[in-house]
Amino acid sequence: MIDILLLLILISIWIGLYALAKQQGRILLRLDQIEESAKVAGTGPENPSDQTEPHGLPLKTHFPAFKFPDLTGRTVALEDFRGKRVLLVHWNFECGFCESIARELGHLDTSLQERNVQLVLLTYGDSGSNQEQVSEYELKCPVLLINDENMPAPFANQGTPVAYLLDEQGQVAGPFASGADRVVALAQHCATREFGTLEVGKHQIQRRRLPGERPLSASRIEREGLKVGTRAPAFRLPDLQGRMVSLEEYRGRQVLLVFSDPHCRPCDELAPHLVRLHRSHSNNGLALILVGRGDREENRRKAEQHGFQFPIVFQEKWKLSKEYGIFETPVAFLIREDGVIAKEVAVGTDAILALARNGVGQSEEGSHERVA
Repeated sequence: MIDILLLLILISIWIGLYALAKQQGRILLRLDQIEESAKVAGTGPENPSDQTEPHGLPLKTHFPAFKFPDLTGRTVALEDFRGKRVLLVHWNFECGFCESIARELGHLDTSLQERNVQLVLLTYGDSGSNQEQVSEYELKCPVLLINDENMPAPFANQGTPVAYLLDEQGQVAGPFASGADRVVALAQHCATREFGTLEVGKHQIQRRRLPGERPLSASRIEREGLKVGTRAPAFRLPDLQGRMVSLEEYRGRQVLLVFSDPHCRPCDELAPHLVRLHRSHSNNGLALILVGRGDREENRRKAEQHGFQFPIVFQEKWKLSKEYGIFETPVAFLIREDGVIAKEVAVGTDAILALARNGVGQSEEGSHERVA
């Protein structure tokens, strides 16, 4: 009897161990499958830093020759700058990051010339609109007009602003600078022979700060949006009818503040959702304000096309976007009744709708509390 009981116990233990091993085997197999899928999909590099920075052309590479018209219609070639170093910037005045550093580049231009460095902007648009911006920001450098079809290959699939420093023979002479901060850092380096360590991308450039100059870390452009708990910057802007609309007049209500652009395709995709949101929740404490930019008539046509019934106000260039610390569209901020930012900035349709649902939920909770 004891032998039978012992045998049953051993069999039970063996069955338990077999089941555990089988389960562990399935887990390991699944992990292997996940790892293999990640390799196939290219997600999960061994060293994440390998793909965090664009590298650009290698040093000593000849930059491709080009010829583009300047703002007067005169054709200018890269060859024309032979004998000078060239700070070549992929540019667009419609880009908020470009606009945010335009004046600083203009101020550096004289020092660049003294160091035999020619600043050159390759930009989009027509000569008239670009000439207005050049005058406003006191830029004296050559501004050459390009388009998507004829842009130099090293700038293909790159945003704006990005820059290369070329030597007197047209070869790449410095690290590729991607983003407003790094373009400015590269320009500052080119404008001085003095020393101190300055980082641009994965490389380092040696320079010393000029007297009275703030460190780069203290002058970085906010690009990720204002943080939760920050008081929302006040504004008073004209709407489609010319009436001035201010954030202050919405005190006591939650506000979903949406930044948009009439040429932004994701903004068009978001539009019908905003219409439904306003129709369903405009009376429950959640107000919707759309901040547009660009031409008033283009925004008016978009409003009519989508049937917007909520306020649409116009910012000057990217002025209000800069105050809120982000230049993308569409983006949105949820602002509390007391004028403080309630949640992290939402970028894109899905995130904006999730932010709106959060605001609606809070509004309904507040309404129930008042009724109770």
